[in-house]
Amino acid sequence: MQKRKAFTLIEVLVSIALLGIILVPLFSVVDMMRKSNTHILKALKSSQEVTKASKVLFLDILSSDGTLEIKKDEFTRLCIDETKNSLYNLPVAKVCWVVLKKKNILVRIEGYGYKLPLKSEDKVEVDSVMEDIDLFDVYQQKDKVLVFLRQQGKEPISFMLQGITSPVLRILADGTKIMKDGRKILPDGTQIFKDGSKILPNGTIVPAPKHKARSKVKTAVPNGNPIKTQGGSTKPVSQP
Repeated sequence: MQKRKAFTLIEVLVSIALLGIILVPLFSVVDMMRKSNTHILKALKSSQEVTKASKVLFLDILSSDGTLEIKKDEFTRLCIDETKNSLYNLPVAKVCWVVLKKKNILVRIEGYGYKLPLKSEDKVEVDSVMEDIDLFDVYQQKDKVLVFLRQQGKEPISFMLQGITSPVLRILADGTKIMKDGRKILPDGTQIFKDGSKILPNGTIVPAPKHKARSKVKTAVPNGNPIKTQGGSTKPVSQP
């Protein structure tokens, strides 16, 4: 049998040098792939945030009573008086979408009976939706609502809703709103329903007042005709 020769020192050094030449670009490729995956995940997360935000905003308007308060400044401030698209299990919620000056953060405010700017006693939920907003515009014309939303350096998102009409029938001189469904909304935000029940500005529900049943008293009819007494029984009237 022939004996296998061991590697010489030169061969070992050459092998190490070749391995180093191969590993350096290989590590570069792995690092580049890792950075690329991080960038893709970040872009995907950002895209999901934009999609989720636009979906919530869409449903807020779609599920609203049609009363939208739109104020224009550097960014639009949108307040929806009543929407059934509550994220906190409220039967009906007031929702405002506002872009804060700090980092241009778009926030969603949900509660009931509050007014902007918020007060310390207001019971609301404030959710930070997206940062670096450079476009947030809402337009309403008749029953159409058009929304534009964009993050800095990203493609804008826009959508339009139709059939968004106001439920207000008329507004009285004192600011009271008469709604199409028969409700009254006072200037302080109190809602009064047809049955007399109320929803106060802080969200407290006041039941309708209970009406006492009136006892009916029937008068006797002459000529022997039967009459009804308070108990509901009948008895004939005796003739003279």
